[in-house]
Amino acid sequence: MNFYKGIIFDLDLFMNKIHSTFLLLTVFFGYTFGQVAPVVPSSTSIANTSVAVQNEWNAFQNTSALAHIENMEASAQYENRFMLKELSTRSIQAGFHTKYANIGLAFSYHGYSVYNEMIGGLGLARNFGDKFSMGVQFNYYTAYFSAADESRYRGTVLTQFGVSSRIFPKFTVGFHTFNPFQSSIKTENTTKRIPSIFSIGTNYEFAKNLVWLTQIDKEVSSNFRFATGFEYTMIEQLTVKLGAYGQDYLVPALGLGVHLGRFHFNMNAEMHPQLGLNTLGNLKYRF
Repeated sequence: MNFYKGIIFDLDLFMNKIHSTFLLLTVFFGYTFGQVAPVVPSSTSIANTSVAVQNEWNAFQNTSALAHIENMEASAQYENRFMLKELSTRSIQAGFHTKYANIGLAFSYHGYSVYNEMIGGLGLARNFGDKFSMGVQFNYYTAYFSAADESRYRGTVLTQFGVSSRIFPKFTVGFHTFNPFQSSIKTENTTKRIPSIFSIGTNYEFAKNLVWLTQIDKEVSSNFRFATGFEYTMIEQLTVKLGAYGQDYLVPALGLGVHLGRFHFNMNAEMHPQLGLNTLGNLKYRF
């Protein structure tokens, strides 16, 4: 009997070590890529350069682009970090066009059974004469903490805000901030800090089918992140993307967009020199 108890104890200890390892990995990767919280899905723009993009709405990245949707649209996205399913992010979003302001709904889930994070948002955006657009989104962020004595969700409310302006016919500037008031989750033993990010970017159209995107991100307690990329629509059904960003390391990025009528599929990939491959797949339907 003592022998079996010993085996059960060793298995429990082993499983706890595995769970702890994954939790440490999640915290480590979240710190390494501190510009955006793991639960926040990356944008479909190459190298996450979406802040000045008006024709492609990403709910947690460029709120003002919601103002430019012309009908209803819905999308689902899956993002995998470094070939570990425990570090995957799944998200959905839907946008609705109305007479006075466009409305957006979004939800994202990151993690696995022992530790996970969720964020849901309601956004409002309006276009003012095609020269200036702005949007605001109210989010509820929650994280699951698993402990020996208690396992429960803790959450908080946070906001994000974005504006974009077409300065010249071919040149657009955008600004976006996520969690500007530095909301966080406090428990009896620790504080979960949610990144507070400020971004500014540009969008220059060399031609109708070729754009150059740039973006600078600053998280209040992290280094600057510089990103740039080109998106070239070779034919009406195919877009090729190439870019890179730098934050301690230079990370190259490649992407592909396929457009088949109302269906739009985007796939991006980034290769971190130390941590490995990060991939994203997004399927969107425009009604």
